[in-house]
Amino acid sequence: MPSVRDTGSRANIVGARHARVLAELGRFLTVGGVATLVAFILFNALVHGFSTGHLAVLSDRPILAYVLANTVGMVISYRGARSWAFRDRPPRQADGGRSAYVLINVVTMSLPVACLMISRDVLGLEDPLSDNISANVIGLALGLGARFYLFRRFVFRRPTGVRSHPDAAG
Repeated sequence: MPSVRDTGSRANIVGARHARVLAELGRFLTVGGVATLVAFILFNALVHGFSTGHLAVLSDRPILAYVLANTVGMVISYRGARSWAFRDRPPRQADGGRSAYVLINVVTMSLPVACLMISRDVLGLEDPLSDNISANVIGLALGLGARFYLFRRFVFRRPTGVRSHPDAAG
């Protein structure tokens, strides 16, 4: 039978783990927010222009514009995640996790791209508000949870010797 001290210790470990996960989540969302803002501005500039009266560079190629803008966002996101959001998780792969990071981003980018394609090709909506709701709100929300889990699990893994208790999962 566990003593009161053992029970309190276990509760402290669980509480510390939750605090660590929440801190990582907060940093992850901040980094992602900056990267998303950059990608959002680039996407809208490429597809819709900035009300300059000139046709936007990729007004007829919104999927390409989305992929290009989010590739820039991905670079920003990786640098922020590696150096800040998951700074206490040293690289475990020779490339610092870049290849897994890119693979996860490419796979999860298919969600907002699919939303944008449905909005444009199925529903016939081509205005800036529809593009942004489909790709940058609905699509982003669908991919966010998957990326957080996959990045923690495969890219920014906690070193195996760091766990302070057998029940503390990282």
